[in-house]
Amino acid sequence: MAESKWARGSNQYVKRPRTATFRPEASFSLPVGADRLEATGIHWDSGALQLDLLTRHSPDRALARLRNALPSFVWDAAALEGNTYTLPEVQTLLEGTTVGGRPVEDERQVLALRDAFALLDALVRDGRYKLDKRTSDRLHAVVAEHEAIESGHFRGEGDARGGGLVSLGGLGSYRASEPGANGGTLLDEHRRLMDYLDTLDDPREQALAYFCAAARRQFYFDGNKRTARLMMNGHLMAHGYDAISVSAVRRIEFNEHLITLFDTGDATALMQFTIDCRMNDAE
Repeated sequence: MAESKWARGSNQYVKRPRTATFRPEASFSLPVGADRLEATGIHWDSGALQLDLLTRHSPDRALARLRNALPSFVWDAAALEGNTYTLPEVQTLLEGTTVGGRPVEDERQVLALRDAFALLDALVRDGRYKLDKRTSDRLHAVVAEHEAIESGHFRGEGDARGGGLVSLGGLGSYRASEPGANGGTLLDEHRRLMDYLDTLDDPREQALAYFCAAARRQFYFDGNKRTARLMMNGHLMAHGYDAISVSAVRRIEFNEHLITLFDTGDATALMQFTIDCRMNDAE
């Protein structure tokens, strides 16, 4: 799958014996104004973001609009990964009819995205969505079930080691942190990210920052961008804002912004690009 463009393939990992479970220390609070790059792994210019373009309605309205646009959301997410399904074929598959002539792996990816959006819908609808690791792990277990060497937990928490290497084409590569013993390093990075996001007042900025930070941290073996966008959209909808689908027709722009994010840690352009992919009120 196209996720390998940004991460190593599962055949590059090896199993290791399980050891004792890592027990993170108590969470700590980061003061407002703490260095963003140190705390989150990314930095951005809040003043450059047009957050007001994301208007607030209600969680129910946001969910209804996502349901109406679900085939497009699924197709965008799949196409960004190089999936061969067309939008009409995605619509057909979501209606319960299989499509001939497509790779089994592509069908599984589309259906996994459908199931992940269904889970996200249920969590927001029932007021159970939280911007936390447990929710992220649940979504990742669904969306990356058929692709990641291990799904549903961070790198290092299971039996596999490694991961986190992202190819930047002619710029070389970016390597995220090694997971540490039982994923301890990544667990600490996630805790620091969440502590920093708690210092932000605007849920729109929190959601966008989480998406970019989680993508760059590479918490999982595969499916990081898809899981991070699901988490972003859950946080947006839980606060009454529309979910955002990164348009597949803007894939080149998206990849260029991803390269900047991975290469420099600057998330400003990607965050604004994501805002620009918002649904129109008429949709």
